[in-house]
Amino acid sequence: MRFEGKVAIVTGGGQGIGETYAKSFAAEGACVVIAELNKEGGERVANEITEAGQPAVFVETDVSSEQDAAAAVAAAQDQFGGVDILVNNAAIFHGMRYETLLDVDMDYYYQIMKVNMHSPLVMTRAVAASMVQRGGGSVINQSSTAAWKAQGGYYGVAKLGVQGLTMCLASELGDRNIRVNAIAPGPTDTEATRQVPAEILDHVVNGLALKRLGETVDVVNLAKFLASDEAGWITGQTFRVDGGDTLLPA
Repeated sequence: MRFEGKVAIVTGGGQGIGETYAKSFAAEGACVVIAELNKEGGERVANEITEAGQPAVFVETDVSSEQDAAAAVAAAQDQFGGVDILVNNAAIFHGMRYETLLDVDMDYYYQIMKVNMHSPLVMTRAVAASMVQRGGGSVINQSSTAAWKAQGGYYGVAKLGVQGLTMCLASELGDRNIRVNAIAPGPTDTEATRQVPAEILDHVVNGLALKRLGETVDVVNLAKFLASDEAGWITGQTFRVDGGDTLLPA
């Protein structure tokens, strides 16, 4: 129960990796706020956590909106007394259009950037004061191994930007005892990847050093370590959880 007495906000917690984040932090004692645009998924996850015996609430949240971010933090403050952990998981990925940087409609590009790159900043700005009041906290941003791959297009550009935000925010918030790190998952078994044709997935898996798709728990296990006191001197880092998809120097 590493997170007993702690409060975690998980963005995009109504499905996929975000759902596993929310349920795993709750299972180790955290009160959880599901900040999610998908009302059906967000309510379902919050209800399932509550039925399992741990407090959770859903707040309908557009993570790129400063007003919505403030409302999610206010809900955490009102319901549970503040925020200790923020997991910036929400992103546009499932159903995303794949176009080149030269061809993509610029309005669509800006929307991708607003959600996939800028929302971690919006949410971190919203939670910072609450974390300071509680003596510090941990922010975990979701990047992607697409950040190291030119074929990742604007999605990869956004996730590379998340890594830059992680370093800058870690520097700015360190003297307030707020640690900021990022996780870059590789190909992971979620609803989005299940829509990919089997032959393409087989090709992806064969290119990994460890010949399987990641499970959401593979990513979440690292997140729980980074949010815990065991990682008390780790900040500003991006960790790849990718089965050897990107065999690069640290």
